[in-house]
Amino acid sequence: MKKIIVPVDFSIHSENALKTAAFLAKKNNTEIIAVHMLELSNAVINQSEMSSQNETIFYLKLAEKRFTEFLKKDYLSDLKVTPIIKHFKVFSELDALAQEENADLLVIGSKGTSGLEEIFIGSNTEKVIRYANRPVLVVKEEAITSKVEKVVFARDFSNDDVAPYLKAKAFFGKLNCDLQLIYVNTPTAKFKSSLEITAKMQLFFEAANEDVTKAKDVKIIADYSVEDGVLYYANKSNADIIAVATHGRKGISHFFEGSISEDIANHSALPIISFKIQ
Repeated sequence: MKKIIVPVDFSIHSENALKTAAFLAKKNNTEIIAVHMLELSNAVINQSEMSSQNETIFYLKLAEKRFTEFLKKDYLSDLKVTPIIKHFKVFSELDALAQEENADLLVIGSKGTSGLEEIFIGSNTEKVIRYANRPVLVVKEEAITSKVEKVVFARDFSNDDVAPYLKAKAFFGKLNCDLQLIYVNTPTAKFKSSLEITAKMQLFFEAANEDVTKAKDVKIIADYSVEDGVLYYANKSNADIIAVATHGRKGISHFFEGSISEDIANHSALPIISFKIQ
């Protein structure tokens, strides 16, 4: 892991993300790219050229000063930290920066969201997960500052799951932690018998070029929804992180189909890491 990108808005949530990135960076000799999104209002942009230029410079200098002060942390002192100020919002632009910098991971802080706000506008966390082609680690109430020992990864063991599983396995293998695969059986049209689940998992591990007997290590959970099953098992097993895979649906298809991964990311108190299904 060579580079980690961390969006910073000076909140406690972004500081939790920064602390987490620092912990991972020290273990992997990684550079941290701290990004502050300077979102100028339309009022500033639409002013006369000279006035707009002067005001833009003023806000930029103000942001630079605050950014410099914010990054004066003891836990960053022995690390390479590159501050970048961009005039855009998080979403697709942040992924473009990750590609430009060839970053390996994005770490973001989030408090989640719920209710009507989630239905109509979603959260910045959702949008980053939806657009990012790199893994996204979402940090919630507390920063990760000690060894990660157990990660829970819920899959339906379809062909689409092979690539994100192999990415997750490689990622957490470098951190020497246990990746626990689980399958949540729900009382819906997708309900499957034990025999069907076992057969599906064996085909999955075969497609991943792994020993099909690994199917016996998968935990099978029964619950009314995948989200409920994942959160129940993660809390019961004292997991450190929940891993999810996402299609990154956008627009009208996302509105109607939703995303289990994004729901988990919003509602879990545990950190979440997402891997894109290509």
